[in-house]
Amino acid sequence: LILVAPFLFWGTSMVAMRGVVGAIDPLFVGFFRLVPSGLLLALWAAASGRPLPPTPAAWGKVAAFAAIDGAMFQAFLAIGLTRINAGLGSVIIDSQPITVCVLAALLFGERLGTTGILGLGVGVAGLGLLEVPPETFGLAPAVVDVSPTIQSVPLEDGALSGEALMFLAAQSMAVGTVMVRWVCEDVDPVVATGWHLIIGGIPLLVAAALREPHLAEQISTLDISQWAALCYSTLFGGAFAYAIYFDRANSSVGALTKLSSLTFLTPVFAASAGYVVLGEQLAPLQLAGAAVTLLGVLLVNRKESSESS
Repeated sequence: LILVAPFLFWGTSMVAMRGVVGAIDPLFVGFFRLVPSGLLLALWAAASGRPLPPTPAAWGKVAAFAAIDGAMFQAFLAIGLTRINAGLGSVIIDSQPITVCVLAALLFGERLGTTGILGLGVGVAGLGLLEVPPETFGLAPAVVDVSPTIQSVPLEDGALSGEALMFLAAQSMAVGTVMVRWVCEDVDPVVATGWHLIIGGIPLLVAAALREPHLAEQISTLDISQWAALCYSTLFGGAFAYAIYFDRANSSVGALTKLSSLTFLTPVFAASAGYVVLGEQLAPLQLAGAAVTLLGVLLVNRKESSESS
């Protein structure tokens, strides 16, 4: 159960954040998700006697980790979601296990095998059925979209498309998943996770203030329910989820792709939480997508299990 906890927290955070999306600059949301959760992890690490990075080189590793998995991932994700349908964007971002599979094979010699590779493809197909609006396939619209709705903004000349930004976000997360082992050669996993969230989150606040001149006014208009959603996303979708995920990524020798494949479960948990908490209904196509996604995860895990036996 501990393995799926980060994806449960990320999925339920998507539901919690629906009342916040569009009310405030998305880069501020990324900052609030990273920095407070990073501070919590840093305080926990200090209280439990975990040492800080011992050398400038070790701090450099944490800073590189923060730049890629923290600042770049959140920035690409936040801005990309304003330029793309949220369902399609989630399919792109949640397809990052494919990149993890390639990188793990190149860097660590991990081999997934035919069944596992098939599972990755099945998982991505399931995400498409679950999250891309059914009208895309010429079918009747779904009762509900399982991902947050963000109003798209016109693209300026030379601006990257939403698809491109979400692709870059997926690659940032994939590289972060793989590089955590390199970082943790010199740094405790909890310390590395906490400080990479802090260091990676600070530039997001600066960027949000530069992008949105009325940021302070936006913050002041948030109500109690919106602050509660932000805090839930910070505590559970931030501190707990990242601490568990990167600890597992560091210790999952030979099984990075297996861990990363569980990312496919995030929208499934989001859809389930929407049904239970908000009373949302899912179209038959979306239910089929959830089932196909779970099959993909099972195929990946089945191959990994057979190889380790």
